[in-house]
Amino acid sequence: MPSGYSSRGGQVLNPYNISTPTGGSSAGSAVAVACNFCTVSVGTETSGSILNPGNLGSIIGIKPTVGLLSRSGILPLSNTQDTAGPMARTVQDAVLLLNAMLGNDQHDAAMGTNTGKVHGDYTVFLDPNGLQGARIGIPRDYYFEELTDEQLALFNASVNRMRELGATIIDPADIKTAREISYSSVVLNEFKTALNAYLSHLGPGAPMRTLKDIIDFNHAHPVETLRFGQATLIDAEYTSSGTQSEAQYLRHRATDLKLCKEEGIDATMKEYNLDALLFPADFGARITSRAGYPSLVVPSGYTSAGAPFGVTFSAKAYQEPTLIKLAYAYEQHYKVRKAPSLKSFI
Repeated sequence: MPSGYSSRGGQVLNPYNISTPTGGSSAGSAVAVACNFCTVSVGTETSGSILNPGNLGSIIGIKPTVGLLSRSGILPLSNTQDTAGPMARTVQDAVLLLNAMLGNDQHDAAMGTNTGKVHGDYTVFLDPNGLQGARIGIPRDYYFEELTDEQLALFNASVNRMRELGATIIDPADIKTAREISYSSVVLNEFKTALNAYLSHLGPGAPMRTLKDIIDFNHAHPVETLRFGQATLIDAEYTSSGTQSEAQYLRHRATDLKLCKEEGIDATMKEYNLDALLFPADFGARITSRAGYPSLVVPSGYTSAGAPFGVTFSAKAYQEPTLIKLAYAYEQHYKVRKAPSLKSFI
């Protein structure tokens, strides 16, 4: 199905240009903020679902380290990649929401990794001079292949602004494993496990108890639910045991950590002594999500058609303070975001 579509609510439209996608899957959260329908919203991400609609909605999206925030109550997709995160029109508002979302959760195993790494108040990192002396690397190889000339110009202009604010730009700072990262069965396997566990803990009156129940319901109500099919649900149900014990799953998870984390982001940041990586739009989401690492997308401009374009700062686990400093400094000195006119919807 297209990004931003749901069987219950229909298609979410991009307020900047209705022919531009909204991105997904937290499209409603992003568009509501962009249109000033609310001050902040909560998105959820597995692989780009905060960064993608944040980029296309010209807003701030913080995708935290997996383990910083509780996932309890969120309909799950992947226990190793899922996280909630704030979406807002300003970095400050996003950080205020991040503060409100902090807390301990004994039911979320991922939060066991955050001991001693969580700050009580992230607003102390809202530093307008946060780019001074920062070392930012740009992985040009692979991640720039889908950019249009116009988008590339917007990205390069953003980089020049960061230089003007005192950042040292290492360009290129290529991720050597970028082209090795390919299909992984991790999310498909974890989806069945996580969803069945979620459904099993619902109240006694809940009609859906397993993924199979949902598939059967959809088959019984095709007009309402199957406009775009349910191939992913069927794949998860019938190609995975739901135990996360298959040799392929274990191999793919180990490969993801090796290529995305250890020999990917970790190795690149160490080689170039970086504080952060800078990606165009949300194009780094696949590698950062599999590593479980944080990212922050910030608006950087608009195409001639009015379509938003952003840049994403990414770093290693629990380096949210660094990302906040960099994004806040950029935002405060170059207030590029503008509100949508909404004339197309009147």
